[in-house]
Amino acid sequence: MRTQVCIIGGGPSGLILSQLLHKAGIDTVVLERRTRDYVLSRIRAGVLEFGAVNMLRKAGVGARMDREGFVHDGVYLAAQNRGFRIDFKRLVGKQVMVYGQTEVTQDLYAARDAMGGVVIHQAEGVTPHDLKTDAPFVTYHRDGAEHRIDCDYVIGCDGFHGVSRTCIPASVLNTYERVYPFGWLGVLSQTPPVSDELIYANHERGFALCSMRNENLSRYYLQVPVDDPIEKWTDAAFWDELRRRIPEDAAGRIVTGAAIEKSIAPLRSFVAEPMRWGRLFLVGDAAHIVPPTGAKGLNLAMSDVHYLYEALLSRYNDRDEAALDGYSACALARIWKSTRFSWWMTTTLHRFPDQAGFDQRIQETELAYLESSDIAQAALAENYVGLPY
Repeated sequence: MRTQVCIIGGGPSGLILSQLLHKAGIDTVVLERRTRDYVLSRIRAGVLEFGAVNMLRKAGVGARMDREGFVHDGVYLAAQNRGFRIDFKRLVGKQVMVYGQTEVTQDLYAARDAMGGVVIHQAEGVTPHDLKTDAPFVTYHRDGAEHRIDCDYVIGCDGFHGVSRTCIPASVLNTYERVYPFGWLGVLSQTPPVSDELIYANHERGFALCSMRNENLSRYYLQVPVDDPIEKWTDAAFWDELRRRIPEDAAGRIVTGAAIEKSIAPLRSFVAEPMRWGRLFLVGDAAHIVPPTGAKGLNLAMSDVHYLYEALLSRYNDRDEAALDGYSACALARIWKSTRFSWWMTTTLHRFPDQAGFDQRIQETELAYLESSDIAQAALAENYVGLPY
């Protein structure tokens, strides 16, 4: 098989890049190790920056998002059971969209099907070859046979544990990492959200977040030890602890119910440089991971797609490779700014194991300063809604 661009990974970043390129007349093939049902079963974040929202519309997959998504003009922050609001629209004139990543992926699959896009699932042993030549190719196994795709470029959208980043020699690749000493216990429940906008709560017992997916589907998180046994967290124990950590008015009106999904996720910050090696380009979690506190994971992948899509257009339409040559540096400049913001949100809102009373008071003072300063609020709002591409 021959294509212009071979994309490894059938998550949202691989699918939207394929969709955008197809609409521009550039051939792609997407290779995904898992089944489509598995990809669509993954529960992920649901806050989209305004730039990501516009990209989905540009790709022709924004109609359901615009009908069913929730536009949020702000967010609530809390400390010691009392909160205040950051008004994004007033401060920076932008908003965010709450629309689940699973829904985004579903919309992208539907669009790829409608356009006859090639997405090959259950592709095992995917291996890129000859990446430093003008004729790279990718091999994979499926149905007991080896297959080969010849291409111009290989795009690694295959996540933190994927093969793509491992193709860059250790002598070339630099990695930077911060592993946080706690995890997030997430619960999905078929209950109305406790608030019309997200609530981020700092508490001496640990961080809490109240989020949502739709009018009757809520997503809640608690900071817990990353090695906590999930069995310890019965539904009753979860709701009791959540009430302790969030503002008192929210605790009094929360609607509880049975968890339909419950899991504990570790938190880390990770960046790999460079994001290009020969004809290989890294996108999204293949190159960087952020803690979910700042809602930047999917959004950073979308900004990578933006830069790479524009660079590939210049290459194929104008025979200009300058943007491809600059892709890694351009993407990383924005990635590091979002990594800083996610780190700041995490360190400001979470309780660390070695944290003393002084540290807790500093966190509370940081939030008190935010409450009283439009300038500080504007900085948070600018980063939360998404820095410009």
